[in-house]
Amino acid sequence: MTEVQCRSVVVERDGVRVVDSVDLVVQQGEWVSILGPNGAGKTTLLHALAGLVPSSGDVRIAGLTPGAGRRAIARVVALMPQRPVVPEGVTVRELIRLGRTPHIPRFATDTPNDRAVVDSVIDRLGLESLASRPATELSGGELQRVVLGRALAQQPRVLLLDEPTSALDIGHQQQVLDLIDSLRRDGDLTVLAAMHDLASAAQYGERLVLLDSGRVVADGSPAQVLTAERIGDVYGARVEILDRPGGFAVLPLRHPPKEM
Repeated sequence: MTEVQCRSVVVERDGVRVVDSVDLVVQQGEWVSILGPNGAGKTTLLHALAGLVPSSGDVRIAGLTPGAGRRAIARVVALMPQRPVVPEGVTVRELIRLGRTPHIPRFATDTPNDRAVVDSVIDRLGLESLASRPATELSGGELQRVVLGRALAQQPRVLLLDEPTSALDIGHQQQVLDLIDSLRRDGDLTVLAAMHDLASAAQYGERLVLLDSGRVVADGSPAQVLTAERIGDVYGARVEILDRPGGFAVLPLRHPPKEM
């Protein structure tokens, strides 16, 4: 079943096409890693899919168009932003609980099931010791896990991740990505993740979509997309690509030092 479909999607800002004629189809249960240098349009594309920025063309996600309304979309689509806005004084548990808001009728309160979902997320992300702390007092890595918890509490069909591990140390990076992948495999969760780490993107993403100046320049398996020549063209970087049993590794190469 198709969960995400984009046809000729365009997003403009101040007359500049930030996302330029993007076509994309993602099937249920896929993990698609979205790559590209800074300014390539990765975040803007995710925001267009979530209905947060106006776009032209055709966008359908979890069976809905942006015209379905924010609340309806939030019941099936969750976005973990790169720069979350955290209300002053809200605790970790309260911030995660906000993920249940689309499922709670107006003027109603949360149910035992809502509270059980929040408790489960806190447990799976190892946040028990932080649950009562103000979210504004957390480190960047801690807050990133809490914001992921809020997204998971929505119990979405489609999870949009914008640099989900940028503030995490390598251990927590692996734990978070493993958890998301486990949820995807267990519950037919569909994941689109904008990622800077090419190796992690290739190890977790069954498919890579590479953007440059708002356009899709490559779409396929890690072996098809990650070539030294293409990385050089798009990123202006010198790299070596290693295909290992545990997944691809992307190693930066320096120029040989000049002889004195």
